[in-house]
Amino acid sequence: MIGYLVQDQALVHAFRSQPLRRRSTGYLGFNRAFKMAPILSDYFSEGEIVAVKGSLERPISGLVMDSRRVVPGNLFFALPGLRSDGASFIDEAVSRGAAAVVAQRMPAHPPGKVTFIQVQDARATLARVSQRYYKFPDRAMSVVGITGTNGKTTVTHLLRHFLNGAERVGLLGTISYDLGARTVPSFRTTPESLDIFGMLGQMRDAGCRNAVMEVSSHGIAQQRVLGLEFAAAVFTNLTRDHLDFHKTLEAYFEVKARLFTGSAGPVPKVAVVNLDDPYGERLAARIEAEVPAARLVTFGENPRAQVRAENLVLNFRDSRFRLAWPGGAADVASPLIGRYNASNVLAAVAAAWALGRDPASFVPRISGFKGVPGRMERIEEGQPFNVLVDYAHTDDALRNALGMLRAITPGRLLVVFGCGGNRDRTKRPRMVQAVQEFADHAFATADNPRNEQVERIFEDMKEGVTDAAKITWVSDRRRAISLALDSARAGDSLLIAGKGHEGYQEFADTVIPFDDRQVVRELIGIKAIRT
Repeated sequence: MIGYLVQDQALVHAFRSQPLRRRSTGYLGFNRAFKMAPILSDYFSEGEIVAVKGSLERPISGLVMDSRRVVPGNLFFALPGLRSDGASFIDEAVSRGAAAVVAQRMPAHPPGKVTFIQVQDARATLARVSQRYYKFPDRAMSVVGITGTNGKTTVTHLLRHFLNGAERVGLLGTISYDLGARTVPSFRTTPESLDIFGMLGQMRDAGCRNAVMEVSSHGIAQQRVLGLEFAAAVFTNLTRDHLDFHKTLEAYFEVKARLFTGSAGPVPKVAVVNLDDPYGERLAARIEAEVPAARLVTFGENPRAQVRAENLVLNFRDSRFRLAWPGGAADVASPLIGRYNASNVLAAVAAAWALGRDPASFVPRISGFKGVPGRMERIEEGQPFNVLVDYAHTDDALRNALGMLRAITPGRLLVVFGCGGNRDRTKRPRMVQAVQEFADHAFATADNPRNEQVERIFEDMKEGVTDAAKITWVSDRRRAISLALDSARAGDSLLIAGKGHEGYQEFADTVIPFDDRQVVRELIGIKAIRT
């Protein structure tokens, strides 16, 4: 992870070059560096090690889980994976200078110069060791985790907007990682535990006292947040997604619930749950019955919710409602459009209130929140119709987005969308059904095909067609957007869904630059010149 986690270069240099003359200046510096070096035994507790070959008193220069990133003195974690096993890369890690290796299987003939540690679960061990190595940064800050199928990114950015006053607020999410002193592009919604604790450590060192992060179901299932102490955990909603990984919706829900029940680590101090979502109601009931250590805070339009939206009015400019919370109320106007965005505002307000902030102090900031890149982002280039780019890539997210636009669009509703390759195939016909339920016409195209042929993805999608005359199949995404723009007239709304903020398309082993927002602006400009 070049640019994300920083190695101790002085220590790495000490491992790389070991001077021979004991009384030389170089040797003294080398010896000083080793006296300050972390020791393996400092990071493993009793019962975590199944077997060991070599000394646990060996100094290390850092932690790494990618053999290509090993530098001299590193402790390498050989993690099992869906596509490859980290044990296959032990030799490469050793050849690059790894001082120790953690794996679930002890090699038959491990090299004598390296300490090998066998553990029951390498991912769980990585999380625990990373937390200790970076000196428990989660305990030095109030960390808020947001989970749910939809809304995670918007809620994290809203919550940071509310909390970000005199102190810096760190963020880990789909779009970027704000580490306090610097912001770097995101490579995964919820990174591996080593990256999480390493970046939380950077936030702490940069003066952050609060951090917000998106927590995906994969991140929970693969123990990336194992042991992390959350000041609050937020549940937005749950709809069909990632069933290629979880197999059933019930299994998907159970994974999400782990964040609140203590199965993924310490019970969060506060559980913030959406009462408008049926799975949220189930989760709230379970927390009340089974997790007395967590304080339950609820939000929604449900009259039983503690943080509520009343008298909600939706239009193309904003969302207006009466925001009520225990001890106060205020009329608000959010520039985020749609009922689901009102829910996102409620989630962020509820989380901030649960952390002890008075909503009266930050409610005025709701109107100043300009949105999140690629989340119902309006593109204005002088065209007489509305163009919006959104990340919606599930049937439920499409229904929410299109249903909202349908209610406030005076003309026709058009949509460009696709389904990702190497992902849950069962949602493809459902996405088409959702689009055909609301759109006057749709342009089905490539999303991120990855290792699947676009035509093969189309075959799955066509099982959901209910009106063939209202959908056009165009494999090239730029061409599909161009045709949709040609079709749009004054008063229409065009939604370009699926990729949102992403600036690329994935084809097999190739990633090419492609940003829906940039493409729309370019095409509108070209068409304006032609006319």
